[in-house]
Amino acid sequence: MKAVIMAAGKSTRTYPLTLTRPKPLLPVMGKTVFERHLEALSGLVDGVVAVVGYRGDMIRAAFGDVFEGMPVTYVEQTEQRGTGHAVLQCEGAVDGPFLVVNGDDLYDREDLARLAAVENAALALEVPDPRLFGIYETDAEDRVVRLVEKPKEVFSHLANIGAYVFTPEVFPVLRGLPPTERGEIEITSAVQALAETSGFRVVRTRGAWLPIGYPWHLLDANRWFLDHRLVPGIEGEVSPRAEINGPVFIGADTVVRAGAVIDGPVWIGRGCRIGPNCWIRPYSVLCDSAVVGHASEVKASLFLEGAAAPHQNYVGDSILGARANLGCGTITANLRHDQKPVRSLVGGALVDTGRKKLGAVLGDDVHTGINTSIYPGRKLWPGTSTAPGAVVRGDVVDG
Repeated sequence: MKAVIMAAGKSTRTYPLTLTRPKPLLPVMGKTVFERHLEALSGLVDGVVAVVGYRGDMIRAAFGDVFEGMPVTYVEQTEQRGTGHAVLQCEGAVDGPFLVVNGDDLYDREDLARLAAVENAALALEVPDPRLFGIYETDAEDRVVRLVEKPKEVFSHLANIGAYVFTPEVFPVLRGLPPTERGEIEITSAVQALAETSGFRVVRTRGAWLPIGYPWHLLDANRWFLDHRLVPGIEGEVSPRAEINGPVFIGADTVVRAGAVIDGPVWIGRGCRIGPNCWIRPYSVLCDSAVVGHASEVKASLFLEGAAAPHQNYVGDSILGARANLGCGTITANLRHDQKPVRSLVGGALVDTGRKKLGAVLGDDVHTGINTSIYPGRKLWPGTSTAPGAVVRGDVVDG
């Protein structure tokens, strides 16, 4: 059996992070989303087919043709015409039953194993609000009766979460589907067609499902891995006058200087510079070569490679892109005064993040001037900068 990873999308909802990389290369506790997929699939399948498109060359360069002995092949989806269209690109690369997973969601390995043991099925999860998902109606034996996208009428809470097992019979079904109103061919339409003919089942999840639809979901995924997959250890150099509490991993060639306080769970990569006299609070992840300097405080945040908060900064519930650098005194506000959930602008519309605390999302190579203050939920596009004393009330997309 092979597995198909759908990794071709442009992922505009995760801008500015995905302006410079495909979403499967975003980091989750030191490894990319794509590598987390490969780890979960290793030993379950005898090969992976990656459907790439947007910046697919970066995925190819990162993983090559083999992962831990498992062959990895690539097919290109040159037009973004839906998930079913993505699966159709794999017709010549699979010759039997095969798994299909969304490239931007993370699944429990045991759930994938249970799914792989069934023919023509999908993973499904009970959710509190069915209006946000594709929802299955099933019979007493979990055979699919229908699959309805974002139903107005609540008839079930069993959500489709984008992981499937198909046989090659799905390919003629996909080719025969009419395009949706958006001109796309969708897997969900094929599921409904199979349910009405040869039959289709759901496999209910028992483990975690970690979707990454918006930037703040990346914070959620890192938090889950810190709680469930963190293996503490110190490979770098830690000053005897630094204080480490709780589970913490510190990578090789990282230096933690005097006066630094690190309260786990925290994961710190290789070659980082920490301190002196700084505070890294729980649920923070610092990728390789990150910097947290004198009098800076970092709380529940993600620093991509080379990101720096070097002087008297507060970074709370935020994401700093690769090589982003905060000027002295830069502050990311992460709480509304009215205590309501933070909203963030996505595709021209304000989205309720569902989070009471959310700071800033900075793209790669952002530089802020000294004493910059950033409102909650604001984003700065790659390569942008702020002037000294700036107050960032809206997203910064140029200049």
